[in-house]
Amino acid sequence: MKARYVSAFFLGATSFFYAQEINDTISKEAKIEEVAITGSRNKKRTVTNTPVPIDVIDIKQVSQSTGQVEVNQLLQFAAPSFNSNKQSGSDGADAVDPATLRGLGPDQTLLLLNGKRYHQSSLINLFGTKGRGNTGSDMNTIPIGAIKRVEVLRDGASAQYGSDAIAGVINVILNDRDKGFEGNAFYGMNLFKSPGSKDVVSDHKVDGITFDFNGNLGTKIGSKGGFGNFTVEFINKEYSIRNANPEFYEAPRQRFGDAKSQNIYFFGNIEVPLSDNLKFYSRQGFSHRETNAYAWTRTADADGNIPEVYPNGFNPIQNTSITDFTFDNGLKFKVADWDVDFYNAFGSNRFTYQIDNTINATLGVNSPTSFNAGGHSLLQNTTGFNASKQFNVLEGLNIAFGSEFRYEKFNIIKGEEASYAMYDINGNVVTANTDPSLLVTVPGSNPISYRPGGSQGFPGYSQDVSKSRNNFAAYVDTELDITTKWMISIAGRFENYNDFGSTLNGKFATRYAITPQLAFRASASTGFRAPSLAQKYYSLQFTNFQGGELVAIQLASNDSNLAKVSGIPQLKQETSLNGSAGFTFNTGKFTATIDGYYIKVKDRIVLTGNFAKSDLPLEAQNEYPFIDQAQFFSNAIDTRTKGVDVILSYNENIGNGKLTATLAGNYNEMEITKIHTSQQLAGKEDIYMSAREKAFILASAPKTKINLNLNYKISKFNANLQIVRFDKVTLIGYNGADDYQTYNPKVTTDLSFGYDFTKNVSLTIGSKNLFNRYPTLQKTAVSDGNTESGGIFDPVQMGFAGRQAFAKFNFKF
Repeated sequence: MKARYVSAFFLGATSFFYAQEINDTISKEAKIEEVAITGSRNKKRTVTNTPVPIDVIDIKQVSQSTGQVEVNQLLQFAAPSFNSNKQSGSDGADAVDPATLRGLGPDQTLLLLNGKRYHQSSLINLFGTKGRGNTGSDMNTIPIGAIKRVEVLRDGASAQYGSDAIAGVINVILNDRDKGFEGNAFYGMNLFKSPGSKDVVSDHKVDGITFDFNGNLGTKIGSKGGFGNFTVEFINKEYSIRNANPEFYEAPRQRFGDAKSQNIYFFGNIEVPLSDNLKFYSRQGFSHRETNAYAWTRTADADGNIPEVYPNGFNPIQNTSITDFTFDNGLKFKVADWDVDFYNAFGSNRFTYQIDNTINATLGVNSPTSFNAGGHSLLQNTTGFNASKQFNVLEGLNIAFGSEFRYEKFNIIKGEEASYAMYDINGNVVTANTDPSLLVTVPGSNPISYRPGGSQGFPGYSQDVSKSRNNFAAYVDTELDITTKWMISIAGRFENYNDFGSTLNGKFATRYAITPQLAFRASASTGFRAPSLAQKYYSLQFTNFQGGELVAIQLASNDSNLAKVSGIPQLKQETSLNGSAGFTFNTGKFTATIDGYYIKVKDRIVLTGNFAKSDLPLEAQNEYPFIDQAQFFSNAIDTRTKGVDVILSYNENIGNGKLTATLAGNYNEMEITKIHTSQQLAGKEDIYMSAREKAFILASAPKTKINLNLNYKISKFNANLQIVRFDKVTLIGYNGADDYQTYNPKVTTDLSFGYDFTKNVSLTIGSKNLFNRYPTLQKTAVSDGNTESGGIFDPVQMGFAGRQAFAKFNFKF
């Protein structure tokens, strides 16, 4: 790989920062060993001559200057087409930031680790969350200190990589440094100041205190180029609470804001040559996260409160424990001039919930105030091989093929009985046969109201579930250089799932160099996403606030009797049609890329709106008398997304220093083109997918997002300015289709200064959101108890914690 090609890419094709530093690093590595690029299995292909847009981030450089300590938030403020929201009051999603690419679902972007499929999270996004009804991978289970770079393929790639790659692929590349120790210590804090006339209040003037320490050790193994690279990291973050000022108006939630969390990581990356043509590799990962988040407030007179226990009401606390394992092993060798990679990739993710400061109101004063609510887990194991070979056909032909066998298992872990059960006045569990006169009522209620069962804030899981499946895949991926200027790529992939059947997908892509500086590139492909096991088998009965009222809701699994009698069909695969076309231009100092895209998705799986009991068929009403509403997972909608990515980059020597400027923008427009209803629920499209639910889907990304980054480096001094503009987002409250909640465009500014004391010691100080920008305050909506989060505003792309100051000390030896 020629370094000049790598340089051209990093100055132009990438939408990220620190182009020169990345170029210097990768160019040196490229002289030693060919680098395989995401989206191409041709080792001779560089990122500049691929027919689809691929972005690369040097994690260390970006993290050092922006003060981000989690992968999702780092990408959120670095990549225009990537969006990830901090959540509040969203149950498990408070511990996992749902992430999207080009505004599609969190489960429509495939995550790879060193080119191998990375397991998904066992969490399914439900309450107050972007991407509701979707699963996805949790990139925050991978520590920043273990990452060398991140490659983002912004194009449909199901024909190359399989399920979930409808929006694109994110490939996390682990550190492979073979000597020395590098580490850093980060300290950050939010400096609270109300954005308006004291509309927002906080517990403390300084909060959200964050400490992060990571260390990375590289060592040689043997004398034939083997290495071991190991990372440990610890992150501790305190609460950031942003309450409504009660002097101005009453908000239904007293503890809105960022959760408290503690993360521990260990990651290893090992490669050992066993002979001249045989190499063993192993990647090990472990992360554990403890998160404490506040649920909605239960007031003193709420049906879910017992005043003798909580005279002033209470704020339930959801304690979430997440344990994540990764263990990938493989062999690379040659067979008749074919490069072969045989591997096994294992991953698991487990959530458990402990709910404190709560109560089961049907047990009255005898109720515990802390419950083990159970949890969920996902296991994934993939065994496969890849083989590739170069042929002397025209200007070069590369053929790759391979196969995978994947096994997945999803579990729901039952909580303790009192965490989910409703009890009668005699302390017996309420069933369909319980005499209504024995139900626990709210004293003095007229009409009669009943106490809700289960732990308030988060209900426990009422049953153990264990479901599994497997699938077989085979693919062919070819690239042909017809001339030195024109190349084409054709790929096809077959997959068979034992729970819903087979699918066949294809992709065609091309690139033509019009001049040495200007090139045209385009692609067209079909794609798919298999329904996740969580979407097929997840179920939960819970109480929720709607317009300030407590409502009992049954979230029915896709295979449940309630779904069956309501006519909800069995889930099937989502399918997509992807197209992109664009130009790249490079003069050395100035580069520009523009890529337009079109993504049509059919049968997207989402969580439906809430059907009132009266909207359900009579059979369902009779069998489930104690629920107020029901919702389902369904292939409910078709969507069409179109947009443009534009990236401009310029670098210039100014005085004794160097300025690198990058302007990157994304325009993204999604529309819901069709709603699929069951025959039994025909005519109820507005409930099946209400205006409110539509708004949440369409708000997965702002219509436009623009990033400007200026970096100036002179001698030992470095300054970095980052400005991000987030476009308007519109949500809809609980009071109907006219209850618009508009979040106006906002601009955040990050500024940092770095100084190298020696070649081994440096310090960076700076501020994120320097001018203390908050989302638009929803005063009227909050006073009505209408925002999804229950706070003064909803979680939107820019975040809601305000200004943060930070310092980062870096060292190596």
